[in-house]
Amino acid sequence: MLYEKLKMLPKTELHLHLGGSVNAKTFIELANKHGLHIPVEYEEPDDLYDYDNLADFLKVYSLISQACIDKDDFHRITYECLSRCAEHGARYVELFFSPEEHLKYGVSYQTILDGIIAGADDAEKDRGVTYQLIPAINRELGPERAIQFVDMVCAYKRDDIIGIGLDFDETANPPQVFEAAFNLATKNGLHKTSHEGEVGPASNVVNSIDVLGCERVDHGYHIVDDVQQMNRFAQEQILFTVCPVTTTVTTKWRDLDAEDHAIRVMADAGLKIMINSDDPPMLHTDLTNEYILMVDKLKFGIEDIKTFILNGIDGAWLDESTKRQWRSEWSAEIDRIILE
Repeated sequence: MLYEKLKMLPKTELHLHLGGSVNAKTFIELANKHGLHIPVEYEEPDDLYDYDNLADFLKVYSLISQACIDKDDFHRITYECLSRCAEHGARYVELFFSPEEHLKYGVSYQTILDGIIAGADDAEKDRGVTYQLIPAINRELGPERAIQFVDMVCAYKRDDIIGIGLDFDETANPPQVFEAAFNLATKNGLHKTSHEGEVGPASNVVNSIDVLGCERVDHGYHIVDDVQQMNRFAQEQILFTVCPVTTTVTTKWRDLDAEDHAIRVMADAGLKIMINSDDPPMLHTDLTNEYILMVDKLKFGIEDIKTFILNGIDGAWLDESTKRQWRSEWSAEIDRIILE
């Protein structure tokens, strides 16, 4: 009963990766289509998505990227991704995609973009989910390449491109070295967010705000290690897009029942958080399951869930009029569903 109620609730999804949203069966079919050998043993398709750290996860993520080559491939994975979002109540999605993972195999940015937008438009028409897109910098390629990346994004600017992201392994790639790329994004009217504090220190979270000028933080869990800055961001109402299942795979906070789990500590400190699925099939989850875990494991109440959903509206890169309308309409809808 709770699962069905939470599934019905209207939601935003602001932390979702297209490349991590490819079903294992789709991955295999695309690999076969293009003659790509998958160097991983498996009995069932979902076995491909078994790993216990960020590095191993990124290896599989790279394989999936190799299997997406033509416009139809990008159309398919985008349509399937956003259709799944709609199935779990997401009305609005800001979708990350990682062009660098395809460019290195000779796929053009225009092919990537054309396929994604065509698939997203069809999903919007068929499933009613609206979207905007966030091309993400692969920080492992360094600051100079990041500047070239932003130049490319701006040269092929589409109305669907709303902002810029920064992801991949933050361990040896702190945010401050990407200041020039983010300044360039600002000059071109792009919103900004960054994956920080997933495995990196609290200082990465701080520098993403203070140096890069990010408007929100993706993950951000290690901010709990710096109480002063955590309290500051609570006062400033900086949005954190947290992903419960991800923490059990890529971070040190693997026990969602633990009282000191980072998400629990963040919320108790007054940080503004909202709930996302990150890479759902690759992490054997879905958006509804993430909400279930917030209740069953992290011990949040239904009123907390409502707050998290409304936080997602606040943090979305939308005009204020739309946000006000959605807050009013969704709030009433959530109350109605919960009381049924």
